[in-house]
Amino acid sequence: MNVDNFRLQLGGKEYVPIIIGGMGVNISTTELALAAEKLGGIGHISDAIVTYVCDRIFSTNFVSRKRKRYAQYSNNPDKSAVLFDLEEIAEAQKKYIDYTISQKTGNGAIFLNCMEKLTMNSGIETLKVRLTAAMDAGIDGLTLAAGLNLRTLDLIQDHPRFRDVKIGIIISSVRALSIFLKRAVRVNRLPEYIVVEGPLAGGHLGFGPGDWHTFDLKTIFAEVLAFLKKEGLNIPVIPAGGIFTGTDAVDYLQMGAGAVQVATRFTISKEAGLPADVKQNYLNAREEDIVVNMASTTGYPMRMLTSSPTLRYAIRPNCEGLGYLLENGGKCTYIDAYYAAVAEKKAGEPLVVKEKTCLCTGMANYDCWTCGHTAYRLKETTNRLANGAWQLPKAEDIFRDYQFSSDHTITLPELEVT
Repeated sequence: MNVDNFRLQLGGKEYVPIIIGGMGVNISTTELALAAEKLGGIGHISDAIVTYVCDRIFSTNFVSRKRKRYAQYSNNPDKSAVLFDLEEIAEAQKKYIDYTISQKTGNGAIFLNCMEKLTMNSGIETLKVRLTAAMDAGIDGLTLAAGLNLRTLDLIQDHPRFRDVKIGIIISSVRALSIFLKRAVRVNRLPEYIVVEGPLAGGHLGFGPGDWHTFDLKTIFAEVLAFLKKEGLNIPVIPAGGIFTGTDAVDYLQMGAGAVQVATRFTISKEAGLPADVKQNYLNAREEDIVVNMASTTGYPMRMLTSSPTLRYAIRPNCEGLGYLLENGGKCTYIDAYYAAVAEKKAGEPLVVKEKTCLCTGMANYDCWTCGHTAYRLKETTNRLANGAWQLPKAEDIFRDYQFSSDHTITLPELEVT
């Protein structure tokens, strides 16, 4: 039995039940998402820091224009006036998504991972623009992430594609799902799919900082299935976090999963956006090198490699150019930590910012090395080359290994000659 014995049914279409998660900032690249789409699965892109991503891909100048507009606030801890131009956000979102969607060649789909926690100093307005522009540009699906998303559906209920685009929600508990569904019923728009993200996932986690390790994905997944059955709802449930082999995936599919969402194994693919040397750090990681910390300004725990450069940041906040994590009113815990460190710094001593990091800059510079707990096993999935480096597999190789492998085996990519 392998994953290819199953299919995901969404809106009358059938997909290979493998979904690549939306890793920002541009780790889940257009190329990575298209690799899944070509093979009949679903690939995500992420709209995290979309103006910066557009500048990198298309040589636009969204970030520099914003930085110039608000240059006078660069040394001011009060960022309340540093706002995004909503027309520029819409322009960048449409440009990026159209670029991706226009290259589809298979029978799969391209979804957008859209994080509610990207508050951008105007949470409601910017979220509405991001979602609306994505639908305007033809995105196949919207995966609502990083928050309860209680008001999200209300923001887009008047859009002509509101009942056409596939909408899913990422949750980590039955309670969070129940709260979201109550709001969804009010606008008569239930989600087409539910992603259940467990405690071994990468990036931000939907668990407490001190008790995440007491939870188990299979337990939460089974609870969600039981809840939906009790409520008489037939919505595909998609587990995510720690699903490392095709056999792991089959276990969930046999339990009743509609598909599985995977990400960590694709971080080292040729198509992923991480620089090649960073991918080598992932491959060389040991289990003890992977930690959950509270360095993120979102208030959520975050899993990453201890060697992440962002954990040693003591840089001035970059809100004028970026500022994606500014809470409404221009607040950010890194700003508070940075200026507290400046005030306490003694002459001749280095500046040390405690507890928090400038996540916007860290993600933009690929200095925040987020990963799932199983990242230490990545070396099992590829070849060690003669020069000591690890071979970077193609996304297609990884996808097909998930699709066709059995008995927890992992088929290594064909060895490259260096």
